[in-house]
Amino acid sequence: MTPQHPPSTTDPADSAYLVFDIEAIPDGDLVAKVRFPGEGLKAVEAISRAQGQERAKSPTGSDFLPPTLQKPISVCVVRVGQDLLPRNIGILDDSAGTPGSLVQKFWLGINRYPKAQLVTFNGRGYDMPLLELAAFELGIPAKSHYELSRKRFINYHIDLMDWFSNYRAFNLNGGLNLLAKKLGLPGKFDITGDKVYELYQENRLSEINDYCLCDTLDTYFIFLRTRVMAGEISLSEEGQVRTKAVDWLLEQSTKYPIIRKWLGLWATPPEALGL
Repeated sequence: MTPQHPPSTTDPADSAYLVFDIEAIPDGDLVAKVRFPGEGLKAVEAISRAQGQERAKSPTGSDFLPPTLQKPISVCVVRVGQDLLPRNIGILDDSAGTPGSLVQKFWLGINRYPKAQLVTFNGRGYDMPLLELAAFELGIPAKSHYELSRKRFINYHIDLMDWFSNYRAFNLNGGLNLLAKKLGLPGKFDITGDKVYELYQENRLSEINDYCLCDTLDTYFIFLRTRVMAGEISLSEEGQVRTKAVDWLLEQSTKYPIIRKWLGLWATPPEALGL
């Protein structure tokens, strides 16, 4: 008999990793105060003008604003056990109409699992600064996080961008999408990050949450392969974990239908995944 996937549990001792990704948009009110003080610009006007400034100085025409001028609107967290199998999926947003609830819930989770390692892609350069600045604004404590994250040689946060680029020794062109596709994972398909603000303006938050979830799942499976490279598990053991993880994700697809579409875009034939 094939071993069953461990039951979902909130036991901190069973939570070894928190794999997560965020989506963010420009903070129009902050942009107006910082970039255009005293001009009385509305949030949308300030964002549009600031984006124009960024395009003018970007060699690629990018209108991406610095993370310090953005705010998180969606966070997806996959909690993973000591055996590298996922235990739970959490998608956080402010859809209930309570600004800041996303940030409050994220840091509540970080405090609940203080021994879990963080796993991200470019999280040290983007995701965590945004969430820490939001915690700064709201006055949210996270004692264990700051004790660990401010010590340079403690492996508390596994940033896969840093891991693959040897702490930015070279430019990992292609990023998460490249790594995902090298493993036969879907990577980017319907949405890319530069479309998030447009989707937000159209009130299509569920699509943003789906996009965030898919990026988080790519990050999780890429992380599994790095455990093979680091000698923590064998390639065959990774295969066993992947099989169990896919079975578990199929169960979660009743709650998150995008998972079934995401699995169907694997390079592996869908029928091999039981779809």
